[in-house]
Amino acid sequence: MGWRPPRRTGRAVVRGENPGSFRRRIVAGCCVLLLGALASSTAARATSPPDDGGSDRLDPRITEIMRKPDYSNAQWGLLQRDPDSGRVVHSRFAEQFFIPGSTAKLFSVSGTWKALGGDHRFRTPVYAVGERRGSTLEGNLDLVAQGDLTMGGRTRPDGTVAYTDLDHTYANSFPGATLTPENPLAGIDLIAQQVRRSGITQVDGNVIVDDRLFLPEPVFDPTPTPLIINDNLIDLLTTPGDRPGAPAQLDWRPKVAPYRVTSTVKTVAAGEPTDIGVTTSDNGTRIQLSGTIAADADPALKVSDIADPAAFGRTALIEALERAGVEVTANPTGPNPADRLPSSYEGRPRVATYTSPPYAQYAKLIFKVSHNLGANLGMCLMAVTTGSKDCMNGFPVLADFLDRAGVDRKQVQLADGRGGNPVDRATPKALVQMLTYWLRTPEAERFRNSLPILGVDGLLANNCRDCPARGKVFAKTGAAVGLDALNNRLGVGAITLAGYLDKGNGRFDVFYAGVNGASTPTTDVNGVLGIANDLAVISAYLQESAARRED
Repeated sequence: MGWRPPRRTGRAVVRGENPGSFRRRIVAGCCVLLLGALASSTAARATSPPDDGGSDRLDPRITEIMRKPDYSNAQWGLLQRDPDSGRVVHSRFAEQFFIPGSTAKLFSVSGTWKALGGDHRFRTPVYAVGERRGSTLEGNLDLVAQGDLTMGGRTRPDGTVAYTDLDHTYANSFPGATLTPENPLAGIDLIAQQVRRSGITQVDGNVIVDDRLFLPEPVFDPTPTPLIINDNLIDLLTTPGDRPGAPAQLDWRPKVAPYRVTSTVKTVAAGEPTDIGVTTSDNGTRIQLSGTIAADADPALKVSDIADPAAFGRTALIEALERAGVEVTANPTGPNPADRLPSSYEGRPRVATYTSPPYAQYAKLIFKVSHNLGANLGMCLMAVTTGSKDCMNGFPVLADFLDRAGVDRKQVQLADGRGGNPVDRATPKALVQMLTYWLRTPEAERFRNSLPILGVDGLLANNCRDCPARGKVFAKTGAAVGLDALNNRLGVGAITLAGYLDKGNGRFDVFYAGVNGASTPTTDVNGVLGIANDLAVISAYLQESAARRED
């Protein structure tokens, strides 16, 4: 049996936490993928660490950061290259394996992008399986899932995909996660409206989700499914009441039967800890929130897993059909009756189709917020392009692409798409090779702008907002963090950055900067954010030097 990562914990603490509550949500060895808020970069006085190559002397401000106490037992990797001349500007352990964290997504998303095409759109059809008698379908409506990551739940009116700087998928791990305003059921609603416009007003039969596109791969955490609605999550938003002692206000989405959410969260005085726990029934459909929220706190977001995405999608579609004026005689709740699916849809009338934004928009979402489910989904989609339903068969597709892209794949180890498996490793050289490949393609700018931009958006939005390099570093972030229970602190397996440094005049250096084996003094997550900020500041210094060199 393959290695299975720990599942997402339901307990989340968003403010004023203590070490005990922190332990409930950070599991040793579990990867979290974040670069966060701007912190001041005070540097320790130390000698410069040795470099193993490169023609330029490393900025002394960078070497001071590398010698901070947090890094006394850590190892740094660094590679900066001018892709036009091939000149190595800086190199430090460039061919040594490092834990990549989410910089591994540069490989998986690139492979998916090339396998599908940046302009590929997912078209999710609904077929009428049965006999039409006037406006009545005597039979079933079958929604054939196509691996669409958002099913319209993030699509803006202009067709782009919405994201926030800290995505709701991280709500149980970090404070400050927020929701996009789009309706998570938008695609399902559009499908239902199309069914009604096809002339069907009654379905004497069932609604079935055909999720045979690929098989769930439990080694991938989170595990992709062919139908995904709202990232297979229920959003739970708690807002303080109007005074201490008052019940907190609760809102949740998407509201689909038989899911029910209740809350006993109380409002406490301003400045008191916010500590909200989430528990669920065995089947996940009964969700209970408990704990406290401070009167002066921002709304606190939590999430809970959708236990059966196919059954959830079936119910969501039946409810959407009812809203659209289509009556369905089948019970809207219960298991998805997949055993009633036909072997083929040849000759069956298609009565609805939802068409997604282009895959490049999904790649942008995955990169900007480090979307784990989307990165793992890419492995399954690559397998599907070969006719396979086994997500692990996406790896040969990725391997072939890396070979063609000029990436030495012996310098990459991957067992998932997100960069969260213990086997995952990559050298700085391999990541720089991957990034260099894109510079030689017609989609270079599109790819570059899909990465977080320093001080502007994504997981680099709050770093270096006032520094000269703001808006001039385009880089994928990565991290692997766990609880060091022995020393009651956080062990930082990796904080990494890999991307492009804007030198001006339309020219870019390609770089990797990362540290493995750092640690924080306590279990305070701000220590991790400080290390992440150090990497962001290093990238800013690299960009400043590159721009001066170009001048």
